[in-house]
Amino acid sequence: MPTGCKGCRNTDANSFSIPFTMAFQPIIDISAGKVWGYEALVRGTGGESAYQVLSQVNEQNRYAFDQACRVKAIELAGSKIGNTDAKLSINFMPNAVYEPKACIRATLAAASRMQFDTSRLMFEFTENERIDDVAHVSHIVSEYRRMGFTTALDDFGAGFAGLSLLARFQTDLIKLDMELLRGIEASKVKHAIVRGLVGIAAELNITLLAEGVETEAEMRVLRSLGLRLFQGYYFARPQVETFQTMQQLDHAA
Repeated sequence: MPTGCKGCRNTDANSFSIPFTMAFQPIIDISAGKVWGYEALVRGTGGESAYQVLSQVNEQNRYAFDQACRVKAIELAGSKIGNTDAKLSINFMPNAVYEPKACIRATLAAASRMQFDTSRLMFEFTENERIDDVAHVSHIVSEYRRMGFTTALDDFGAGFAGLSLLARFQTDLIKLDMELLRGIEASKVKHAIVRGLVGIAAELNITLLAEGVETEAEMRVLRSLGLRLFQGYYFARPQVETFQTMQQLDHAA
């Protein structure tokens, strides 16, 4: 194990003591008419929100929490959607002291145990959290892509770095923040910004995903701009330990 990862050396994936589970929200490929993947979202086992759980994460337990979330998500996905090609999207914390090759061991072990194809794993981090070491995050993204994982930048357009972060490194996907998309059908400015991002993404061979879509009007405008991957309450709310199928979704057509 690389010696530079204090968090990995001092952390066991089973040592995080705060009770939690995962809810899953479908990501829809509207062009193909199928569920493209599911994002794993932390929840308390007693119905607590993600905020209530995450507020208990600190410098002492964040490594264990990160590892435990990965393992839990893979265990649930492996037992419930192991026979599909849908991806499993897992969030990670960019500001952790982190060595990808070392810290991936628990993830790979869980995937092996559940016979879950690791090429179906997507790791996403949020632009909404200040990134202290951009070069280190770039290293993580590069290593994950080399290992065959899909990578994604979440909440794009809401955070600290914006296009300057994209100029430093590129993920496979960019998830457009919901505030950038809210009411886009009535906003020439938002329409122009997203149209511009569509062009940038095409030039860089990056796939755009519209997250937080809540209305048919938003969906139609975004689809007309060329987006095909969608996530949001318009299609489905997250459900604890449940993977909703295309047939169960209200507005998947």
